[in-house]
Amino acid sequence: MDSNVTLIFILSLIVVFSPHISNFLRFPTTPIEIVLGSLLAPLGLITADNSVTQDYFNLMAKVGFLYLMFLAGLEVNIKEIINASRRHFIGAMLFIGTMIALGLIIGLWILGMNAVMVTAMPLISIGLLATLSKEYGKNREWIKMAFYVGAIAEVLSITALTVLEVSVATGFQMELLIKILYLLGYLSAILALYYGFRLLFWWFPEFKTKMMPYSDDKDQDFRLAIGIFFMMVMVMEMLHLELAFGAFVAGLFISTFFNHKRELEHKMSSFGFGFLIPIFFIHVGASFDYAVFYDVIYMAVGILVFMIVIRLGASTMLIKLIGVKHSILVAFSLSMPLTLLVATATVGSHYGFIEDIDYYAIILASLLEVIIFMSAIKIIAKWK
Repeated sequence: MDSNVTLIFILSLIVVFSPHISNFLRFPTTPIEIVLGSLLAPLGLITADNSVTQDYFNLMAKVGFLYLMFLAGLEVNIKEIINASRRHFIGAMLFIGTMIALGLIIGLWILGMNAVMVTAMPLISIGLLATLSKEYGKNREWIKMAFYVGAIAEVLSITALTVLEVSVATGFQMELLIKILYLLGYLSAILALYYGFRLLFWWFPEFKTKMMPYSDDKDQDFRLAIGIFFMMVMVMEMLHLELAFGAFVAGLFISTFFNHKRELEHKMSSFGFGFLIPIFFIHVGASFDYAVFYDVIYMAVGILVFMIVIRLGASTMLIKLIGVKHSILVAFSLSMPLTLLVATATVGSHYGFIEDIDYYAIILASLLEVIIFMSAIKIIAKWK
């Protein structure tokens, strides 16, 4: 059989049957998709002789990740963040500050890691929180706290990744300053749009329902959401900034201004988790090279332990606010910055700041984090 046909056939089988395997094993679906991808790729079942077909697979996986970030933004409401209590804001900042401080102390002074490795350790991405929210419900206290902390940390993480990428490429020169100004300008524009649209919808509330009617037979809500998603991603591409951040902001925009359309979130989520997002996770599993597994496993476990230690240490700042169990769940749910880790490792490897063995160790650690912490969350969430 043509390998291109095999690729499409195997992907279809994984997408269809992974939820059934999840139910049978009582295991989250995401790790199963990653494991299946990692097991089938070495057998040549998730590869294609035609480079164009392989490029399409890579593109679909990238779109799947961006859509996952879009859904993560859809789960966050800017109004709730702005109106959050002072205790929640202080708790979130203490969590982030403690995590960064522990990362610097352990990474630089105790382990003697280089700048790229140290930068990677405190990174936070809330993309996978969308999968946890779907499985456990968005109203869980630890889910809401994780989204609150993660939304702030996501901006800081993408800023850190932007600074790292430019600084290792050009050094601390004018290009770095220009990139930072681009990012600050983008954030300022988003903030201006937020207040502008809030004022517009306050004076003309009917305009909101014109753009996204309560009921229509033309799927205007879905079209508007997808349009905003691609426009935000396109703007980030034009500015040469992190595309994931644009997708995340698009989700924030929809959840903040069009939360009257309750069924939209379910519609967007069903499309993503039923089609695009599983392809991303399968691609993540398929991207690992088992030839280096035994060479990097100990280093990967060390990275994983390092990352969870600094997050558990930071979670102590939340104990008085949400309790021990929920603090641990927040730490675990923010310990899976899968794509940001991969992006950081790619930057460091490309410019020769880390060795190949470090690169594969970070990749393996990022995969193990999803599998281990998704499973741990399932167990801890059941504790009484």
